[in-house]
Amino acid sequence: MTWVKATTLEELSGAMRFDLGDTRIALFRVEDDVYAIGDRCSHAEASLSEGEIFDDEIECPLHGASFDVRTGKALTLPATQPVPSYPVRIENGDVMVEVG
Repeated sequence: MTWVKATTLEELSGAMRFDLGDTRIALFRVEDDVYAIGDRCSHAEASLSEGEIFDDEIECPLHGASFDVRTGKALTLPATQPVPSYPVRIENGDVMVEVG
């Protein structure tokens, strides 16, 4: 596993998509916390970073399935499978994500 800089904390707001090597992630800033999950809905080919975020849940813009941004767990139908979750750390204002 490798830590990769996705963006800076200053530039991150709400939900944003990043391609880190071969890994497409959605980064979420929820108050003072930052979370990273796979950007593709496990139910259909939709970008989760384009969905509506409510507290610590993201709603898929295609069919409305909800996922926990902290864990990637599918919370509502039609999604039944989780999306990957990635560790995040902040280093000198940079948002680092562990991918690999």
